[in-house]
Amino acid sequence: MQSQDIRHQDKHWLSIALAKGRLADLAVDLFSRAGAGCDGITDGDTRRLVFDNDGLGLRFFLAKAPDVPTYVEYGAADLGIVGKDTLLEEGRTLFEVMDLGFGACRMCVCGPAQAKEMLADRSLIRVATKYPNIAKDYFFNKKFQMVEIIKLNGSVELAPLVGLSEVIVDIVESGSTLRENGLEVLEEICGLSARLVVNRVSMKREQARIRKLLDDLRGALG
Repeated sequence: MQSQDIRHQDKHWLSIALAKGRLADLAVDLFSRAGAGCDGITDGDTRRLVFDNDGLGLRFFLAKAPDVPTYVEYGAADLGIVGKDTLLEEGRTLFEVMDLGFGACRMCVCGPAQAKEMLADRSLIRVATKYPNIAKDYFFNKKFQMVEIIKLNGSVELAPLVGLSEVIVDIVESGSTLRENGLEVLEEICGLSARLVVNRVSMKREQARIRKLLDDLRGALG
């Protein structure tokens, strides 16, 4: 038993950070189809955060989406799966190696129809958002429009309704929440989907294992 414990401790794991929630469920399904699944990770009743595939030396762990790029950049995870919105907002130094295609949506400027004129005229307006870095880059560096960015953590659709801002920058999937609140997509910033990212040092040290895993994932994606 003691020798087994020593081998387990000495084993080099390839660690993979997954953004909690729907993306994690889709990522786990993808890894399973690629022959690299992990038992127990989709068990909704468990409070565990770390799950091992002993046979392949893979260690999965669940983290909040904004933390996944941090874990990967600092090497606590060799790889990570997270939405493109999080990567743009966090701006971490890592390799983005694969667009996984699922979790597709859009980052958009939204608001009441009358706000279109303010955007066209490049008027000084207030923009409410959960994504201040994305909003700043879009308005300052792409539209060259001076705006005041207001960071919110909750339902940003409320901001134009109560006069906090003229427009919002947020993720749009179906657009049903916008329509129910009299808002619409005014400008599209970029398309979003789940991305696979890799730590720069890990890509060199574990190149063969990582490339094999990437090939298996591509095969599972079809």
